[in-house]
This record gives sequence, C-alpha cells and structure tokens, in this order.
Amino acid sequence: MNNLKLSALSVALTLAFCGAASAADMSKEQYKAAKTDISGKYKAERAACDPMAANAKDVCVAEAKGHEKVARAELEAGYKPSVKATYNVGMATAKATYAVAREKCDDKAGNDKDVCVKQAKAAEVAAKDEAKAGRKTSDASKASQTTAARQGK
Repeated sequence: MNNLKLSALSVALTLAFCGAASAADMSKEQYKAAKTDISGKYKAERAACDPMAANAKDVCVAEAKGHEKVARAELEAGYKPSVKATYNVGMATAKATYAVAREKCDDKAGNDKDVCVKQAKAAEVAAKDEAKAGRKTSDASKASQTTAARQGK
C-alpha cells in the first residue's frame, strides 16, 4: 500500500508543478481533441478487459475508469488552471487508486481481506488529506500575496 501512497503523491506533485504551466495556452479545439482522445483511450483500455474473467476483469475495469477520471481532471487543470482544479486532480487520483486497491482486495478472504481494505482506505484518506493540504497551502499563499500587494500600494 505504500507504493499506492507514493504513486498518488508523485502524480499530485507533478501535476501541481507542471500542469498549470504547460497547458495554460491550450485552445478550445485542443481541449476538445484531448477530451476525445481520453474517451478513445478509455474505450480501448476497457475493451482490453473484455477477455478477462472474474476479479481480474474487475481490477482492469477499475484501472481503466481511474485512468479516464484522472486524465479528465488533469485536462481540466491544464485548460483552466486553478487551485481547485489541482485539488480535483489529487482527489481523482486518490479515488481511482482506492477503487483499484479495493478491487484487488476482493481476491483475498477473511482477515487478509479486511486488512487489505483498511490499508486501501487509509491510503485514500492520506491522499485526500494531501490534496486538501495542498489546496489550503495554495489558498494561504494567495491570501498572503494579496495582502502584500495591498500593503505595497
């Protein structure tokens, strides 16, 4: 589960620093094309799950849905950069990571499954807390910049 935390954290940090700067110049046509591309990738990933069976298929579908949701949140953050958009990326990543981890827990039974589910939930809560903390830090930074600008006038 620590790998899940590290993955979610690294994605959130990458997006926080790169997302706003790289895609701020995106045109509406580019945005629409990217949205279509995300849908196409989701359909392809989802189709790749069809030959699978049982829980392996459920995990595959959860991964495909998670990739789509995170990609859409990243696209929105790139198209209209804001603190809220970055927060939404973090939340989408946390939820997607949890959904996949939860599906993987279904392969286990008894106490092992209970422990797995609790670890997955703890990782989700930690990732959501990280997204919330990032949002609060950004809000506080923006407020202090506004205050400094007012005092400088």
